[in-house]
Amino acid sequence: MTEVSHGPAPGNDYPSFIKASLDELEGPYHCWLNRFAKNERLYVGDRIFLVLSARTFDHVILFENIKKIKKRFPHLFIMGLIHSSADTIPLIWLLMAENISFPILLSKKTFPETEKGACYLLFKNFESPVVYHEKDVDLEILFQAIQKLHVLPAGNSKSVSQLSFPSWKQDGITKEHYMCSSLQNLLLNYPGCISADESGNRLFISDCNHHRIIVSDGNGVILDCIGSSPGFEDGDFEFAKLSRPAGSYYHAAEDCLYFVDSENHAIRKADLEARSVHTLYPTSASNKSNGRIWSWIMNNLGLDSTVDSNVEETSDVFDSKTPYLPWHMLKSVDDILFILDRRFQTVWIMDLTSAKIDNILEGSPEILETCRKQIAKKLSLLDCLAYDWFQQQIEYTCSAEGLPHSGLLSSLTTLQNQVFICDTVGHRILKVDQESGVCSNFQFSNFGILGLPYWMTFPLETFYATRNGLSDVQIDHLQSFQLLPGRIHIQVIVDVPQDAELVQPLFEACIWRQARGAATEISVIEDVPGSVDKVGVAQQWYDELDDLASPKPKSEQAVPDDNLNNNLMVEDKKNCVSCNVNTSPGTSEVIVYTVLYLKLKRDPDSQEENPKVHAGRILDIMSSGRNVKMERDLWSEFLSKSKGDLRDLVFMKPLHIRIKLESFDHPKADNERDIILTDSSIQVKVSLN
Repeated sequence: MTEVSHGPAPGNDYPSFIKASLDELEGPYHCWLNRFAKNERLYVGDRIFLVLSARTFDHVILFENIKKIKKRFPHLFIMGLIHSSADTIPLIWLLMAENISFPILLSKKTFPETEKGACYLLFKNFESPVVYHEKDVDLEILFQAIQKLHVLPAGNSKSVSQLSFPSWKQDGITKEHYMCSSLQNLLLNYPGCISADESGNRLFISDCNHHRIIVSDGNGVILDCIGSSPGFEDGDFEFAKLSRPAGSYYHAAEDCLYFVDSENHAIRKADLEARSVHTLYPTSASNKSNGRIWSWIMNNLGLDSTVDSNVEETSDVFDSKTPYLPWHMLKSVDDILFILDRRFQTVWIMDLTSAKIDNILEGSPEILETCRKQIAKKLSLLDCLAYDWFQQQIEYTCSAEGLPHSGLLSSLTTLQNQVFICDTVGHRILKVDQESGVCSNFQFSNFGILGLPYWMTFPLETFYATRNGLSDVQIDHLQSFQLLPGRIHIQVIVDVPQDAELVQPLFEACIWRQARGAATEISVIEDVPGSVDKVGVAQQWYDELDDLASPKPKSEQAVPDDNLNNNLMVEDKKNCVSCNVNTSPGTSEVIVYTVLYLKLKRDPDSQEENPKVHAGRILDIMSSGRNVKMERDLWSEFLSKSKGDLRDLVFMKPLHIRIKLESFDHPKADNERDIILTDSSIQVKVSLN
């Protein structure tokens, strides 16, 4: 039976300690992980907390239970509380390996309850905590307790979605998925699995914590990307949504990639020719693409209602054949797929012809008896690798009893006499020549295919229209100008840090522009003789009427602003973002989002290699120094344990630039009737040093 105790811990008050720590990200007795700003909304409304408290966070099963609870109660505020004197490197690994997005509070205070092991604390409004002991607590008891807390004093029950919780959502994905974690801006964030198309010279890399599968050739040229953002939706590659894709298998006859969508508990299929994703199992999920246009409109307006269902509707009960947190995928004979969970406790046997799961085996002995041959064959690729290159991954991964290193089962593949292995500690792909045994870092190129990171492409108008929207999004550069109305050419020049260099020039696909207020953003076809502005047909019709009604001399149609530079020359165009807008009298704002792909610059005069210094510098550039010291040091220590040279690590630097424009009235012509249109140019210099 689960042991339950009521009231505050003797001599220690869990809720009071948590409430006091909310005001600061770091204090004398605490430090927050996975939390980037003070959130006043935690004080508002009938806030219900579920806290996982432990001295160490080495209990993977507890986190699996937390994910079940979060799925059933999506608006429940979940957090972790851990004693900070424990070894934090396993905690950092667990946060990354399990993609833990809820806040973690590191405490220098100890609480008696954790002496008995990990426990859950459930309370409302920071009062009367109920403590649930035992590692494998019965989830039904927690479900019932959470449900009771939603009963109002008058006896009227409200669903979870009707209570006062942050309302920002998109396809069931909460705001925390869009906030940058410390390593989210790496090119690869926990590349957990890889497979290959030998005949087509293609690699399929599961970039797990970026919720996408990157398709590249054997030379690292990125060819395509499967998945747009976290969620669960079928459709074209640009619109399909995944949640931690893992193991995959390429079917040459169909030119399709079968893959595990781990946290959607699904088996899915990517048609590489049609560039579309379809869910094979569970079959009820295959209709998620129905009404995709309307779903897209609602999502981008921040009005999606997929999570606004009552508790009973969100309490998905998995049938006996539905995979739960699947991870590995192996091909057997006769079009049979073996799908295994990460702890090698369950294998689902799927017939590709019927796309149905025919059998389920549980327990390591049953799994080894069925899959030992396929697993051993795949793991034999490790024989050509030096042990120290994958030693760290082995320390943190789960392996099947009797099969050492089996946790790396889906992290290996071969292509063109090369062995490719996922380095989840160094967040990169290693390439080993099977003949010479030489190991090198696999270099990527053509990053424009990836576009803007999903955490930068916020729903339209959300950060303006909703009170609980993204008002705390960091602005990297803000500048204001006063000028005459008309056409304005804006040139943004980005000065990269002195100790970093661009891996590739800025891609147009990695730039997003928006004009608000009295300005309209226009696109221009550059370097083409006779190019014209891409404006609407209706606007062109009105312009033609204006020209017929009152033709203007050419000398009056464009008067440059003498106070601004009209002949902006940029020596290094790869650091430049151009934007053209038409303005009317009034105030306006131009918003630019872009992302730079960088790596640390090598100093030819210095042979010193200091992994901790390099790791810290990468974190500072990615986060603009916004991480608190303790959190930065923890992630820096973990990243520095990578065996490779961190100066080869490619990372992203997202930029959020806002340009405020104040336009005066149009100048009048000599006849006092016509107005004079002006062409202006402004230069915005953004320094990242």
